[in-house]
Amino acid sequence: MEKVKSFLKTTLFGGFLVVLPIIVLIFVLGWLYDSLLDKIRPITNILIETTRFSELAASVIAIVVILLLFFIVGLIVQTRIGKYFFHFFEERFLKRIPLYRIIKETVIQLFGGDKLIFKSVALVKPFGNDTMITAFITDESENDYVTVFIPSSPAPTGGYIYHIKKEFVTKIDYPIEQAMKTVLSLGAGSKDFLKRIPGN
Repeated sequence: MEKVKSFLKTTLFGGFLVVLPIIVLIFVLGWLYDSLLDKIRPITNILIETTRFSELAASVIAIVVILLLFFIVGLIVQTRIGKYFFHFFEERFLKRIPLYRIIKETVIQLFGGDKLIFKSVALVKPFGNDTMITAFITDESENDYVTVFIPSSPAPTGGYIYHIKKEFVTKIDYPIEQAMKTVLSLGAGSKDFLKRIPGN
């Protein structure tokens, strides 16, 4: 009887672990899809009224048009003239809009780029004891203090900024992108990260 209970419990729990991530993924994808459809609805309405396409066909065409627009903009800013005009527009207008700089740097950090917000990965002891927290160094001053960003998990765009004495900061030779993945995965994969602690 106990074996049957254990078998049922293990099987149900195993099924739960398999099905739940799929359900969450479907929910997130559905939310993203609905949000995207809502944003492109003006375009789809125009296509439906002018071409009599179905809503699904109009939505697909609208998404393709948006992707082509991204591609064309990407091509333009690759040219010398495109870079100049975008830099001019950004400096004169975009950077004067509140939060634009923060949003841009966050997007670059999360999705890649030449410019990184974080200089390196570190483990810090903000409380002076043996507890270590994953952090990203953003700046270093000349008065023995290091500025670090400690992200919240699993949403790394939120977190706290600390100014900590260098003696409580241990720099880790580890890729920033990999360290960010451990934050996104609630610490999973930290084994390799912790091996990089000097003296280990």
